[in-house]
This record gives sequence, structure tokens and C-alpha cells, in this order.
Amino acid sequence: MTQAPAKPHRVVIVGAGFGGLEAAFGLRGAPVEITLIDRRNHHLFQPLLYQVATASLATSEIAWPIRYLLRDRPEVTTLFANVCGIDAAAKRVALDDGGSIPYDTLVLATGARHAYFGHDEWEPFAPGLKTLEDATTLRRRILVAFERAERETDPDKRAALLTFVIIGAGPTGVEMAGTIADLAKDTLPQDFRHIDTRKARVVLIEAGPRVLAGFPDDLSAYAQASLEKLGVEVMLGEPVTECSADGVVFGGKRLEARTIVWAAGVRASRAAEWLNAPADRAHRLQVEPDLTVPGHPDVFAVGDTVTIKDPDGNPVPGIAPAAKQEGRYVAAQIKARLDGKTLPPFRYKHAGSLAQIGKKKAVIDFGWLKLRGSLAWWIWGLAHIYFLIGVRHRIAVAMNWLWIHTRDQRAARLITQGSSKVAQ
Repeated sequence: MTQAPAKPHRVVIVGAGFGGLEAAFGLRGAPVEITLIDRRNHHLFQPLLYQVATASLATSEIAWPIRYLLRDRPEVTTLFANVCGIDAAAKRVALDDGGSIPYDTLVLATGARHAYFGHDEWEPFAPGLKTLEDATTLRRRILVAFERAERETDPDKRAALLTFVIIGAGPTGVEMAGTIADLAKDTLPQDFRHIDTRKARVVLIEAGPRVLAGFPDDLSAYAQASLEKLGVEVMLGEPVTECSADGVVFGGKRLEARTIVWAAGVRASRAAEWLNAPADRAHRLQVEPDLTVPGHPDVFAVGDTVTIKDPDGNPVPGIAPAAKQEGRYVAAQIKARLDGKTLPPFRYKHAGSLAQIGKKKAVIDFGWLKLRGSLAWWIWGLAHIYFLIGVRHRIAVAMNWLWIHTRDQRAARLITQGSSKVAQ
């Protein structure tokens, strides 16, 4: 009697960000059947999302269809769907259309969204930056502000239209502030007749004592000085207490502004809630050293979904290299388990922190080496180009940056999603 062949081990990966996609890549050649579920049909290179928001890059230059990336992997099924829960007892992932997907091993790479510290009512006035939709919305708001200012005759209303507030001075906030300042001072002046875009105010507000708090003090000080040289007004130690369609209130002062960008905090997905598992204040899953969820040895979690400490006892940062390392580790752990083995606990290796300040300066902290200025900017650019997927995207982004660097022009200044009558 012929014995039926063993069924492949079913791995379900929820989320096609850096961690989820890296797990799928790492499982190549393993005796598994993979289902990759994402609510969007594309993988997004989030570190350059702010460049879409500031008209430096097009959306197609930092995003790739998931199916295209996995087209040569017949063991991978990609589902365009939204996960709404997990039945851990039955080992099934629930979808919001009523369907469900069975698993033997589950990998949660569900990411995070921006958090407003209990003031979710601020979101319509101060959108964050996590998705392509966020980026194109912000690009529209920024460009429409200049267009409406061109037609505005009231000086106070014009000043409010030309005031751009960024809340949060981490890498995203610093990069947004510097790039908006470049846009106003270098790219747009010759395009308008009734306004001087160089008079636009870019205000970066941070509740903490310094910008780029995750960087060494000297690089943080350099970043602040460089921003101020670009004309950015840096406000430290003054948390925002109100956001509205008219502007913000911080440090007891009201600032009239029509464009506000939220870069102050994130909140993880509902993965912890789905599993009734321990989480921190940002709703990130507190995972075991092998990246499994406590009480669920068949469920892994990676990326912005989780909180875990590095070998020195510091929290692993929520950045792309960390998510990729976690995804690779989970893939290796799954393959080891299928061979009846186990791996040592996950150990994060920090490759460095990078942040751009305008189009010609950056700061880099490799731990053993700190760089700032133009050289850091070139290394920052090369590092980001290297991690892009596909030769075409690398060439397109490199050519765009070279054009911006030499000619101060941004080709992606397109206003979409509405007519000129729509304010936001």
C-alpha cells in the first residue's frame, strides 16, 4: 500500500512589509506552503515615503507589487485581504470578508500606524506618514497650500497657508522639515508670481529636549543647527496640546497653520488584542527571545508589531533593518524546527542610524563611526539605493536625486485626489 505524501507545513504570513517579506524570502527551498496576506497589493519602502510626500519621488519608485516580487515562488500564495482576528485554538486567521485561512505556523508582521496619544480627533488635521495614501495626501496638502497662497490677498491668511508645522523631531520629522524647507526655498521660487515661497515658515515642534533623540548628542546638535540654517524653526521641550484646521497650540502659544504633519508617535496593530497577549503602551507584542508570542509557540511576530531588547538591554528600534533581521531569523527558526532543531535566541545587530537633513546633508551613526554633512548625505543615498528592489528603481531614484541635487527641481509635483476648490 502506497503511503500518501506528507502535506507541506502551512505557514501564514500576515503583512508584506520588511519583516514579512524577508520571512517569505528566507523560506525559499523549505518544505512549506506559504500564504502571504496583506491589505495592500504592494510592498512599500517606507524610509523614502517622506520623499513622495515632498514631491521628490513618485509612488512607483518606492513600491512594488507583492505578486511581482514572489512571481517565481509557486509555493507562495498571495492574498489581497484584511485580517481581523486570530483563532489560536483552531489555528485559523480570520478575514474581514468572513473567510479564514488555516496555519501550522503563523508569522505576524502587521506593522504600526501613527498614534496621537489619546487625541485621535487630531488625525484629520495632522495626518501621519505610514502609507502611500498618507504620502500622496500630504503631498497634495503641501502643494495646494502654495497654490492657494498664490491667490490669497489677505496677508494673515496667506501667512497661515505658507506655514508648515511638523510635530515630532525623530528621523521622519527632521527629514520632512528639511525637505519642505528645500522645496520652498530652492525648487518653487521661480514657479510663482504673487508669492515668495522662500518666506514660507517651516516649524518643527518636539516635546523632548532635542531633535533625533536616538542619535548621539553631537549629531543631534549638528542636525538642529543644519535645520536652522535651512530656515526651519526648531521648537524643543514644548508638547502640542491642540491641533485643528486653523493650526496648533504648543507651549501655551497658538500658531496659525494650514498644513500640519504628524511624526510624533506610532501604535502597533491589533495583533496583541487578537491573541490576548502582553503588550507595551504602544500595543506592541512583548515576544519571547525566539520571537514567539508568549503562550503561542507556533506564532511568531516581527517588525513594528513587537517590542524586544537587544543584547545590551536596549529596545530594538522600529526600523527596516531590524524588521529584516527578525524576518530572516523567523524563517531560519521555522526551517530548523522542521528539521527537529532549534536556534539560539534572536540577537539584533545594529548596522547604524541614518537621517537626511535637506538635500545635501545627513547624519550617520555607525557606533564605531559618526559622520555628518555632505559625505554622510552621499553614503545615506547610496545605502538607500542599495536596499531598493530592482535595477530600474535604483536608476530612477538615483537620477531623480542627482537632478534635485544639481538643478533644485522635483519632477513629482503633481496635485491629485481632487480639484483646486478642495482645501485639503
